[in-house]
Amino acid sequence: MARKPYVPPEQSFAGQIADSALILILVVASLFAPVYLGLAGGGKTTIEFAEKSWAGMQQNATMQAAWEKLGFTPETAADMIASRFDYTFSIGAFLFTALVVIVYFVFVVKYSEREYRDVIAERFDDK
Repeated sequence: MARKPYVPPEQSFAGQIADSALILILVVASLFAPVYLGLAGGGKTTIEFAEKSWAGMQQNATMQAAWEKLGFTPETAADMIASRFDYTFSIGAFLFTALVVIVYFVFVVKYSEREYRDVIAERFDDK
């Protein structure tokens, strides 16, 4: 028994524009949501040095030469050397992100299952 070939649904130009705008809004929202919720960027920490010398800031000879090549002195480089990014890790935020990604992919696979089955049946059932 021959099946009729699978014909995917066609989308209008206005539908494509609406879908593209929605995806753009979702991407921008997903990029900025962690910042607004305070989940991104642990900030900076500042280290206090006893003295503002290359040795006091734990800079070896190679580092000192590089700083000097860039035109910095121990006093002018001290603020940059003392300012460090905070790379603390939140296991709760990681697990939440992993859950969102897993739920998204399960949704995509389940929602598209009928189309997947139709295409596979069209291609391989007659063979």
